[in-house]
Amino acid sequence: MEAAISTLVSQFKACAGKDGSASTLSKEEFQNLVSTHLPNFVKLSSDPGAIDHLMSSLDDNSDGELTFSEFWQLLGKLAREQGGLH
Repeated sequence: MEAAISTLVSQFKACAGKDGSASTLSKEEFQNLVSTHLPNFVKLSSDPGAIDHLMSSLDDNSDGELTFSEFWQLLGKLAREQGGLH
């Protein structure tokens, strides 16, 4: 599990900061991350409307960017669904 956590953090950091803050994901960075690294789990990852909706559901402070904690909500949801742990 430690390797999996390290990978998740590394992928987040690699995608964050390309435009704006190095510790958050912009909409474009978020779309790139999910379409590249979660294409089978995040359906419609290429649909900007679906990405907008998903991002706004995760963006707790409504600042238009996702912190790692906000992004982690998606990972938890996907893990629960994958494991049948709704």
